[in-house]
Amino acid sequence: MFDKILIANRGEIACRIISTARRLGIQTIAVYSEADSNSKHVSMADEAWCIGKPAAAESYLKTDKILDIALKSGAKAIHPGYGFLSENASFAKSCFDNDLIFIGPPVNAIEAMGSKSSAKEIMTEANVPLVPGYHGDDQSVENLLDASKKIGFPVLLKATAGGGGKGMRIVESEDEFAEALASCKREAKASFSDDEVLVEKYLTQPRHIEIQVFSDNFGDTVHLFERDCSVQRRHQKIIEEAPAFGLSDEIRTKIANVAIKAADAIGYSGAGTVEFLYDQDGSFYFMEMNTRLQVEHPVTEMITGLDLVEWQLIVANNQPLPLQQHQIRCHGHAFEVRIYAEDPDQDFLPATGTIVHLNTPEQSLNVRVDTGIRQGDEVSIYYDPMIAKLIVWERDRDTALARLRGTLADYQVVGLTTNLKFLSALAANEAFNMQQIDTSFIEKQQQSLFSEKAPISDESIALAALYILQSRVTQSHLNASVSNDPFSPWHQVTGWRNNEKNSHQLEFIDTESAAPITARIHFEKSGYSIEVNNASYTATGKLDNKQLSANLSGRRIDAQVIEYNDQLHILTHGKSVALGFINDDHQAYSNDESSGLIAPMPGTVISINVKVGDKVTQSQPLLILEAMKMEHTISAPYNGVISEILYQAGDMVEDGAELVIILEDEA
Repeated sequence: MFDKILIANRGEIACRIISTARRLGIQTIAVYSEADSNSKHVSMADEAWCIGKPAAAESYLKTDKILDIALKSGAKAIHPGYGFLSENASFAKSCFDNDLIFIGPPVNAIEAMGSKSSAKEIMTEANVPLVPGYHGDDQSVENLLDASKKIGFPVLLKATAGGGGKGMRIVESEDEFAEALASCKREAKASFSDDEVLVEKYLTQPRHIEIQVFSDNFGDTVHLFERDCSVQRRHQKIIEEAPAFGLSDEIRTKIANVAIKAADAIGYSGAGTVEFLYDQDGSFYFMEMNTRLQVEHPVTEMITGLDLVEWQLIVANNQPLPLQQHQIRCHGHAFEVRIYAEDPDQDFLPATGTIVHLNTPEQSLNVRVDTGIRQGDEVSIYYDPMIAKLIVWERDRDTALARLRGTLADYQVVGLTTNLKFLSALAANEAFNMQQIDTSFIEKQQQSLFSEKAPISDESIALAALYILQSRVTQSHLNASVSNDPFSPWHQVTGWRNNEKNSHQLEFIDTESAAPITARIHFEKSGYSIEVNNASYTATGKLDNKQLSANLSGRRIDAQVIEYNDQLHILTHGKSVALGFINDDHQAYSNDESSGLIAPMPGTVISINVKVGDKVTQSQPLLILEAMKMEHTISAPYNGVISEILYQAGDMVEDGAELVIILEDEA
């Protein structure tokens, strides 16, 4: 086995590889950009080397620099993780040319599957079923449109060099085609430096089923069962489960055998995933083969009890597969959810910021958290905004779902917007629980997954008020301890008054609606009486750091309270609310009622669709911003006239920068 490997990646996958390597006694070398100098994967590795500036093109994609470090550090092999260089045939060949082992498939297999169009040609020859489509070289708009008409709308445009949902567009009609194709090609070029696309028939109610395969260098290939990855946003997976529900043994065996046939057709070696669209009638069609370890590989590890990274190292070390097909067993059911810094209510717009508070579920044989993020770390604009993967296992699907709901309730993140509430709604969704799932699940369940935000509960307001009161008690004790007169009555915050009761009023702001909320406090002998709206609570509590143990009218509640960005974040089991607080200086959190003409995050202006003096209507697209390799359209919030355009195509803009000024048409 290798004694030293370099990991050409970052974040949670780098940490994941380091964990297995450490268990096997293999030294690890991390590489990092200037933005990642204090990252978790850097601290975990035995040694770490800086490879460049924050942008991936100037660091994690610098093949010459990575190869040079591997040779200088004495590494025997390079593990590319997933993304970045993991499916780069040129990089794999350069490893071979420098007597370094590439922990991945052979170059010819990467090349064969690297283009979706050539991959489909190979699969056609191997009699693997394909979705009807066009995969040719003629990339003219006219030819692609003609092919789409022959296939029949709706069609799916897909970058041939793509992955991770980048460079994909669903086109419902001929009228949408030209604009969708241009957008698809732009995103493909930005993500993969290749704007070639293919066209496929878009199946309206398919499931996304994929088979984990593994091959060694001696001609043996096995499958490690299947995963269902149907629930997606922007064609990127959100939740995965293994095994796939509702498949007969006959269908399950048939898909697995086809996956093995696909791997054998290209002389595969190592870990790979063969992805299929599975239709309601039991038919299935080859989509693509990912020649790398997948993000969702932990669910396969949970149901098989195997370490797929260890298997990768074994195969790359030219050893046979550890098990034969008949020795591999499937036990129980597993789910994985991807916790992202993003706003589901804003079309899953990626978010950036610092993780000021992080609490994760306790890990066990049933619960696993894969992450490269720690409290205090920053989610930047330069890389994928995934914070962590939460994986759970149980004996069956229903029990595993129950455990997933419980662990999601224990997951806490403060400092930026996340999809945690959305994931909890998904795990509790009746249709999801009843296995009524296909790739358009989110659109179909829009109402239940994106329900209107409820006003902040009276109980949460009472907890916030109690926290403020207990904080003042704590501060008064601290002041007294350093005072020349520690027994001075001026240090008391008990609300004592001679011959009369004392009351106090705290003012909060609902951060969602900007509505003011008042909590009226009456000081009692053994605590407080707190009135919020039409509710009244007797309240006592103890504050230990930011942990509030409260008793509200006989009900014990534990809450974590984080003060950040002029807000109080009240975190209880499965619930998180944010409140602005008017402090003693009467300065309140204010909800910015922006017009929507500001940059939602740092990015680059890639096109401007209007000019000064143009009349525009509400919802009309004005410009397109690219951030995190995804396009975001800035539209007019109302009818008006373009007064000023503050940036040009190609300009970088900061988060919150005003982009366009519109004079509103008051008529």
